[in-house]
Amino acid sequence: MGDQRPTTAKAALPPRLSSLRLNLGRKAKQEPRFRFYTLYDKVCWTETLEAAWEQVRRNGGAAGVDGVSIDEVERGKGGAQAFLEGLRADLLARRYRPGPVRRVYIPKADGKKRPLGIPTVKDRVAQTAVLLIVEPIFEADFLDCSYGFRPGRNAHQALQEVREHLQKGFDEVYDADLKGYFDSIPHQKLMACVRHRISDRQVLKLVRLWLQAPVVEPPDEPGGPPRVSRGTRGTPQGGVISPLLANLFLHWFDVIFHRSDGPAVWARARLVRYADDFVVMARYISARLREWIEGKLEGRFGLAINREKTRVVALKEAGAGLDFLGYTFRYERNLYGPGRYLRQAPSQKALARERERLREMTGPRMAFKPIPRLVAELNRHLAGWANYFGEGHPRHAFRAMNCFVRERLRYHLRRRSQRPYRPPEGETLYAHLQRMGLVSL
Repeated sequence: MGDQRPTTAKAALPPRLSSLRLNLGRKAKQEPRFRFYTLYDKVCWTETLEAAWEQVRRNGGAAGVDGVSIDEVERGKGGAQAFLEGLRADLLARRYRPGPVRRVYIPKADGKKRPLGIPTVKDRVAQTAVLLIVEPIFEADFLDCSYGFRPGRNAHQALQEVREHLQKGFDEVYDADLKGYFDSIPHQKLMACVRHRISDRQVLKLVRLWLQAPVVEPPDEPGGPPRVSRGTRGTPQGGVISPLLANLFLHWFDVIFHRSDGPAVWARARLVRYADDFVVMARYISARLREWIEGKLEGRFGLAINREKTRVVALKEAGAGLDFLGYTFRYERNLYGPGRYLRQAPSQKALARERERLREMTGPRMAFKPIPRLVAELNRHLAGWANYFGEGHPRHAFRAMNCFVRERLRYHLRRRSQRPYRPPEGETLYAHLQRMGLVSL
C-alpha cells in the first residue's frame, strides 16, 4: 500500500450539485432498500462535468493510451470547455465508449511491482462525473469500520480505532493479506453490489463498460507490439471510480461480519478496514473465526488470500508486533515504571521505503540541482512524511531519519565538489545544514 492514501476532495462543488449529493445521501440513509433509477441525466449536467474536470485537472496524472494529457486538452481548440461539451454530447447521445486502459507497473518495497491502470483523460472525467453522483448513495450504506477512500475519513482514524481495540484487550489479531485485490474482484459479483442500490440502466452500463475496458500491457520486448487483454475480474487500480467500487465490494464483508450470526456477535470480534487492508481483532482468534473469515473471502467473495503474508498475531507475546497502514503496534517495557505500554511507531518497511525515496532525491542524478532548491524539496517531502508518521511514538524514527538525511546531504555535497566535503571551520555538519535551511523532524 501507499502509506499515505488521500481521499478525493469534494471542495467547492456547484450549489445545485452539492444540494443533489446531500439529498441523495439523505434519501439513501432514510430508505436502505431504495434503488435509484434517474441518475444518468445528473451525470450529464454541465455542473457535474465541470466539477469532474476540475478534480481531474487538480489531481493531474499521466496521459492514457491516446497520449492526450491534461495540458493538451487545455491547449486544444476551444480548450477544456470544448472538450467538456464534446463529452456531454457523447453522453447524451449514448455514443460514449471508454478507451483502453494503459497498464504501468510501479515498484513495491518487496521488490515486486504493483500494476496500475491509467484511463484516458476523457474517461477519468466521465468516471469522476459518475462518482460525484453515486458516491453519497453508497456512503450512506458504508459502516463505521471502513475508513479507506471515504470523504471525511482517513488512515489516522483507522489506526486510532485499532489502538483503542488493542488497549481494551482485543489483542489477538488476524492480519489479512489479499492477493492482487483490485485485479481480482469478480465483475459479476461486483455489478450485483452496484445494482443493489442503482437501477439506472445507463449508469450501470457505464460502470460495466469501464470494468470490461481492454488493458494495454507494455510489450514483452522493446519495440514489440503491446499486449491487449480483457478479463472478467478486476477494477483497474488507478481508475477514478475504482476505489469506490473496491470499497463497495468489501462493504458486504463488513455487513455479514456484523450480522447477528456473524463473528462480531459470537466471537465479540472487531473489524477495522482501510480499502483492502483490514485486521480482525478479538480476545482470542479461534480456528472457527479464522475459518469463517477465509471461507467467506475465498468462497462467497471469490477472492484469494495470500497465505504467506496472512498471520495471527498475539500481541501479548514477547516481541510480537502488528504492522498496519505503515505503523507497527507492539507492547514494550515501560522505562519509567512497572509494566508495559502499547507502542505505535513507523514500521521497518515504512522506514526502508522512506530511505529509498531519500536516496533517489539525493542521488547522482541530482548532482547539479541547486542546493537551496534541493533543501526546499527535502523539507516539503519530509514535512509530508512526518505529518503522516507523527502519530504515536515517532521520536526514535524521526531522529534516525534526521541522521540519514544529513549523511545523504554530506555525500551529495562531496559528490558535487569532487573532493572530501567538510563544513566551514568551526561549524558542525548539523549547524551548517541548518544554516542552509534544512529542517529537522
